Amino acid sequence: MSHTSTLQQFFAKNTAGILLCLAIAIPAWFLGKAVPVVGGPVFSILIGMIVTLFLKKKDPFKSGITFVSKKVLQCAVVLLGFGLNLSVILQTGKQSLPIIVGTICTALLLAAILRRAFKIPDKTATLIGVGSSICGGSAIAAAAPVIGADDEEVAQSISVIFFFNVLAALIFPAFGTFLGFSTTSGEAFGIFAGTAVNDTSSVTATAATWDSLYHLGSATLDKAVTVKLTRTLAIIPITLGLAFLQMRKTKTSEKSISLKKIFPMFILYFILASVATTIVSAAGITADIFTPLKTLSKFFIVLAMAAIGLNTNIVKLIRTGTKPLLLGFCCWVGITGVSLLLQHVMNLW
Repeated sequence: MSHTSTLQQFFAKNTAGILLCLAIAIPAWFLGKAVPVVGGPVFSILIGMIVTLFLKKKDPFKSGITFVSKKVLQCAVVLLGFGLNLSVILQTGKQSLPIIVGTICTALLLAAILRRAFKIPDKTATLIGVGSSICGGSAIAAAAPVIGADDEEVAQSISVIFFFNVLAALIFPAFGTFLGFSTTSGEAFGIFAGTAVNDTSSVTATAATWDSLYHLGSATLDKAVTVKLTRTLAIIPITLGLAFLQMRKTKTSEKSISLKKIFPMFILYFILASVATTIVSAAGITADIFTPLKTLSKFFIVLAMAAIGLNTNIVKLIRTGTKPLLLGFCCWVGITGVSLLLQHVMNLW
C-alpha cells in the first residue's frame, strides 16, 4: 500500500473527529488566556463533556477523537521537553530539590495508601497522585498512556487537580501572609508556590499575585517557575517507574514483553527534546527559538483535553467524584504541609 493511499485512509477516518476537537480547543485556548487561573485545558475538557451530551451520532467522529486523545496527547508531552534547559533548572533548582522530592514522595504515598481506604480505582488514584506531585495536567498526560488509563479516568483526575489549583491560587497568597513569609523577598514564597501548587498556570497565578501584593517585580514568579520546571523533570523517573510496574503486571499474562511496552517511547523523545534545548543554550543560542514549539505543546494539551471531554460522561463523573476529590484534598494538604515543614527545617522560611 502506498504512502498516499495510507494518508488518504487516515484523513478519511480521522478528519471529522480532529475538526470537532479543534472546534472546541480553539475557543478554549482563548478562554484560558482570558482566565489563566482556570486554564485552556479545563475549559476544553468541560466544553467537550457538554458537547458530547448533544452529539447524537458519534461514530463519524470516534476515530479522530481517539487519535487526538492518545497520539496528540503524547506529542504534547514530547514538545514540553523543548521548554526545559536541564543545566539551568538543575543549577537554580537544586536548593529546592529536597522539598521537591519530599512533596512528590508524600503525594504518591498518600495516593497509594488512601486509594484502598477510599476504594478508588487504581488508575484514577495513580493519576491524582502523579498530577498532584509533579505538574498537574502535563504529568497526567504523560502517565495516562503508560498505565493504560481511559479518558474518563483522565477527566476525573484533571477535574480534581483543577479544583485544588484554583483554591491554591485564590488562598495561598493570603495564607502566606498569615504564616509570615517575607514580603521583601519573593524567594521563600516562590519555593512554596512552586512545590505546593500543582499546575504551571496556577503556580504562575499564585506567584504573580504575591509579586503584585508586595511590589516585588517578578522575583517570586521567577523562583516559582524555576522550582516548577525542576518538578517537571520528575515526569521522567515517575513514568519509567510506572512503565516498570505495568510490565510486571503484564508479564504474568504474556510470555514476551516488547521494548515498547517496557519503555514509553514518547518519554524518550521528551528527554531528547530537553537535551536539545540544553545543548542549544550551551552553544550560546537563545532558547527562544523553541518558543513556538512550547506554545504548540500547550495547544496540543488543550486539543487532547477536548477529545477526552468528548469521551467522558459528565453525569457519571459528577456521581463518582466525591472520593477522588477527597483523595486530591489529602494529597494537596500533605504536599502543602511537607513543603512548609522542609522549608522551615532548611531555614528557607
